[in-house]
This record gives sequence, structure tokens and C-alpha cells, in this order.
Amino acid sequence: MKSKLRHFFLLTFSTLVMAAGTYFFKFPNHFTFGGITGLAVLVAKTGVMSAGDFNFITNMILLIIGFFILGKKFAAKTAYCSILLSVALSALERIYPMSAPLTNQPMLELCFAIALPSLGSAILFNIGSSSGGTDIIAAIIHKYRDVTLGRMIMACDVIIITSCYFIFNDWRRVIFGFVTLFVIGIVLDYIVNGARQIGRASCR
Repeated sequence: MKSKLRHFFLLTFSTLVMAAGTYFFKFPNHFTFGGITGLAVLVAKTGVMSAGDFNFITNMILLIIGFFILGKKFAAKTAYCSILLSVALSALERIYPMSAPLTNQPMLELCFAIALPSLGSAILFNIGSSSGGTDIIAAIIHKYRDVTLGRMIMACDVIIITSCYFIFNDWRRVIFGFVTLFVIGIVLDYIVNGARQIGRASCR
């Protein structure tokens, strides 16, 4: 029971950390790093719907598709984290609406926009879960094509980041997005590998 509660706590905590970093630092600064939340930034800029609502609707559609294509086993952890992240983002938009960034220091906000979601993702990866989004798309394509999940996720992120040029008409945002995506990858690897080393050391 304690193990299950700890696992549930980690799933919830890591997902809420991702939601906080995404809503308070990524959305208001229009940072586009890829993924469904990155696409949500672009959609919100067009005024069609808010970033949180787009994230919620898209993830629910992907979860339903994933359930039918990938099976019931797929749904468990990923569904919980994906739904919680989507609901948290939509709830934050209504509880604490933001029309501007929290501070006037974009570099500081960028650090939090990278660190918090990366920390949340790393915890999820370490316990065998994910927050859904483009991970679901990659898993579906991987089922029918001989392409690794990592390459598919990277391809989705590249398309989303490149698309920001057509919304913001600024190549600097595209370059900035790719550089940031690279940094996030390093941060994730560092956190995940660090956690594994600590785990191995504790087992000795």
C-alpha cells in the first residue's frame, strides 16, 4: 500500500510541477519548445482558443485514439498524467488568469520554463510513465512503422517549433526553440541519469 501511495504521489506531484512551469512561465512568454503545450502556445496566439483548453481537448482526443489503437494497457499511467496536466492547465487559466509574464526578466522565466517541466518529465520517465501528448502520436506511428519513439517525438517537436515562424513571423523564435529543445534534452538526461546512479548506489 505504501509503495502504491508513493507511486501515486510521484505521478501527481511531477505532473503538477509540469503544469506550474508550463502555465506560469511557458504560456505567458510564448515559449515554443515542441510538444502539445508548444502547439498550444501557437494556437493561443491565433485567438482560436486558450492554450489550456487546446491542450485539454487535444490530449483527450489523443488518449481516446491511443486507447483504441494501442490498447487498454497503454491507458493507465499515461491517461492519468495526461488528464491531470490538461485539467490543471485549464483550471489555472480560470483560477489565476495571466495577461503578462510574472516578471520582467525573460531569461529567469526561461530557466523556470525549462527546469520545472524537465524535472516533472524526468520523474515520470523514472517511474515508467509520461504526460501523453506527442508521446501518444509517436507510439501510434511506431506501432505501424519501423521508426524509434525518440525519432518520432523529435520529428513532432521539429514540426511544431518550425511552425512558430508562420505565427510569429520571426526566425529568431525558431532558432531559440531548437536551442531550448536541445537544452531540455540535456537537462532531462542529467536528471534521469543522476537519479539512476543514486538508485544504483543505494542498492550497494
